[in-house]
Amino acid sequence: MSHCAECDLRGCKTYEEEKTLRDCPGKDNPIQEQAAALIQEPENRKMARAAAQVEAEGYGELCRMEEIILFCKKLGFQKLGLIFCTGLAKEAATVSRILRYHGFDVASAICKNGSHPKSSIGLTSEETLSDDDREVMCNPIGQALIMNQENVDFNILLGLCVGHDTLCLKYLDAPATLLAVKDRRTGHNPLAAIYLADGYFRKRLFPKS
Repeated sequence: MSHCAECDLRGCKTYEEEKTLRDCPGKDNPIQEQAAALIQEPENRKMARAAAQVEAEGYGELCRMEEIILFCKKLGFQKLGLIFCTGLAKEAATVSRILRYHGFDVASAICKNGSHPKSSIGLTSEETLSDDDREVMCNPIGQALIMNQENVDFNILLGLCVGHDTLCLKYLDAPATLLAVKDRRTGHNPLAAIYLADGYFRKRLFPKS
């Protein structure tokens, strides 16, 4: 089993194999050979080069929104898909305006598209926010299918719920990135809880410790 998160040696960053764990996945030659071969496929190689160039050119200077714009321009993407949660509709309008300002065509899809009731997936009224099984559910698969139909070059996900992002990514045809993720507790900044895991969030994340 791979345990990179528990490794404080990081020999992989300096080509020093002796500074790695015994079960370091970098020593799994078949996997590394497969990865090395796949990265040389034309589309993968082009995307990996663009990502590295964006990192080098904007390191510590560009925000994620700027990096996405630069990445898309380097890859020649023109039509972008913006997939967003209704709770971030205002932010989605701003993102769309920014992207259009930079010359992109933007197709967008809100999570409530299709107005499907939660009862359609077997939820009861008690399992909804409004105590009504007719409450409109999020439709991430619909968002993905809309973008596939729009034939976008690249997708940007903004604020989808846990699980809804999973379903959306599962059905997207074009590549995608996440601009922001849903975290109602921290103002959509999930790392805030991680930074405070040994402090203010300790009792929430380690309740029995």
